[in-house]
Amino acid sequence: MEQKEIWDADTARRYDTPGTGMFAPEVLDPAVDRLARLAGEGAALEFAIGTGRVAVPLAGRGVAVTGIELSPPMVEQLRTKADEATIPVIIGDMATTAAPGEYTLVYLVFNTISNLLTQAEQVECFRNAARHLGPGGRFVIELWVPELRKLPPGQTATVWHSGSGYIGLDTYDVLRQHVVSHHFHFDDSRQAELFRSPHRYIWPAELDLMAQLAGFELESRHADWDGAEFTAESRSHVSVYRIPPSR
Repeated sequence: MEQKEIWDADTARRYDTPGTGMFAPEVLDPAVDRLARLAGEGAALEFAIGTGRVAVPLAGRGVAVTGIELSPPMVEQLRTKADEATIPVIIGDMATTAAPGEYTLVYLVFNTISNLLTQAEQVECFRNAARHLGPGGRFVIELWVPELRKLPPGQTATVWHSGSGYIGLDTYDVLRQHVVSHHFHFDDSRQAELFRSPHRYIWPAELDLMAQLAGFELESRHADWDGAEFTAESRSHVSVYRIPPSR
């Protein structure tokens, strides 16, 4: 399936889970706090802004936020929370679409760079971020670490969450660095609801090389938005890249 088919009107309607999941304060607030500090007095551009999970509270902190988003239904959901004057959004692909204005910060959260399914597209995403930033500008990426160490020979899937009413598992194609995330939601009945999304996973070192090709330097990498140390056991990371001030 193409990304436009995945992020359709039905998905947009079910995407927001106020107060829980990725909308839980303990998940969302540290991300907004960190991004507000990085934006400073400048403006921020969010790639794949979606329904405004991060952009709406960030704008509420006084940061001027613009978005780029491929899915019109996701933007329609955003519009129930903020109008065009408050958070302008350009419809288009985050790897190629340009937004007007000048920015001190571009950010891409919750693993979304992996929605680009080729290495070339992911490199172009970095280059697109660089085009929107001046010297000293930053590009922030939140991304999970592939769990290939959990795959014994002959096995292609890992279960990364199993709880009441929800199971999440990933199936890997290690030849192409592709993974499909499967999200199963169920209740006490015999029926379950499945949502699937394809991704291309990226190792941190590969991500750093993409950044270098686009003119960035790695400024910092932490295991979460609160600044925990990134280690070999970390399941995700928040990486901050910077355009050298002397460019």
